[in-house]
Amino acid sequence: MKLRVRIISIIFVALALAGTYVYARSDRSIFEDYSFFSRNKTTVRLWYTDDSLTPYLQSKAVAYSELNSKVRIEPVLVSGLEYLEAVGKASANEDNFPDLYIITNDSLEKAYLAGLAKEIEDDGFLLKGDFPAAALNSVTYKNKKVAYPFYFETSTLIYNKTYLENMATENLQSEIDIQEGEAAQAEIDAVESEEPSEEEALEVEDTSSEITQGMIDEAVAESLPLNISDILKFAENYNAPEQVEAVFEWDVTDIFYNYFFVGNYMNVGGDAGDDLELFDIYNTDTISCMKIYQQLNQFFAIDPKQIDYDTIVQDFIDGKAVFTIATTDIMKKIEDAKALGECDFEFEVADMPGLTDDFGSRTMSVTECLVVNGYSENSSEAEEVARYLCGDNSGDIYKLSNKLAAHDGVNYEDPRLNTFVSVYADSVPMPKTIETSNLWMELEIAFTNIWNGADCNSTLKAVSESIKTQITGTEYTETTIPDPDDEAITAGLVEDDD
Repeated sequence: MKLRVRIISIIFVALALAGTYVYARSDRSIFEDYSFFSRNKTTVRLWYTDDSLTPYLQSKAVAYSELNSKVRIEPVLVSGLEYLEAVGKASANEDNFPDLYIITNDSLEKAYLAGLAKEIEDDGFLLKGDFPAAALNSVTYKNKKVAYPFYFETSTLIYNKTYLENMATENLQSEIDIQEGEAAQAEIDAVESEEPSEEEALEVEDTSSEITQGMIDEAVAESLPLNISDILKFAENYNAPEQVEAVFEWDVTDIFYNYFFVGNYMNVGGDAGDDLELFDIYNTDTISCMKIYQQLNQFFAIDPKQIDYDTIVQDFIDGKAVFTIATTDIMKKIEDAKALGECDFEFEVADMPGLTDDFGSRTMSVTECLVVNGYSENSSEAEEVARYLCGDNSGDIYKLSNKLAAHDGVNYEDPRLNTFVSVYADSVPMPKTIETSNLWMELEIAFTNIWNGADCNSTLKAVSESIKTQITGTEYTETTIPDPDDEAITAGLVEDDD
């Protein structure tokens, strides 16, 4: 038998065996599965650094291959060390470089200026109302859309629902006991004087009632804090269980969990975080907010040297705190603790509270973006893949990777996740400007120093001068702003209900 014939025979035997295997698995042979013969598919190579995305991306790669007979997605997990530099080096050397890659929005200026982020051909996909303002701002650079918003991280208020329900039940029972006591005394007084009327008898009977879940839910909703001053009032009236060590606890060492104190009044590069002309972190409002932050050290004795985010989260899961500030990852940690039988509390997610009636808040967010590589020859196919991933409303991104999509309309099984989504919509995206990249480190140090007693005014002034010196390239000196009235700020934080 000639070699060519023998090779062809071997191939047909292999195909027949493969057909039997495929048939056993999918009830159709390879001759019906045209994708088996698709050797000319365009490959869109997608780089990412977070291994938790692997199940989701692999799942969507398979699903996309079934939808598109001409394009396949190849997810590639790479190291996060010098990630953008690795993208650039691979692209320059044409060495299996990515057509599409995932990167945080604060790196988009650097990526775009290096030619590694292609301006997307937006035909309205991003403007159909499916993406909140924070998502659109995160991918905007110099009025151009240079990426697709994929998923996000932000922080908000989490509370121990069990504690609040128990407190509500106690308060409702106390009210009922008081009403029944007053009714009983009224009945005694009536008997001593004369027979009670029919209307009075009905009123006595109505005071005897059971506490319903609806009553508890309503009481809990009314007790939720609208601002930090409400948490202080809560702490004054709360009869805490023995295991509670703090009414309110959060990571005061991390700017991501502190930024909401000043986020409503700082301007770092405008809405898109890309305009160096719009930089204002030293103003009367930010000084006032930092004074409020500093005063909280009197009420919540948190030692920055003794805590970090993981410790705070574990304390909260263990029932040692009633309220905390956390990112979306806390939901998975709570689920895991419950599965191990290490947590028997119920938790809820609430909107980020303001500071006082006079000062609001605004949290920070980071958006992970899908970037079309400017060097890719498959940019149109890469854009279609990005749109496919950004249009996924199945909720699989959370089920498989515990990430929350940056677009609206996603079907999450856990309704608590929708609160994170709404908080993200109004959040402040991390800015993109390279000149202000170390602002967060300087702010983090400033927050720690202020928490420990440093002067708010001069500390913020120094940070502003440092960053503006970097922006302008020359020594910059701020004009000192008069200190806000400490007594007015304190009154707003601990004002009486009256």
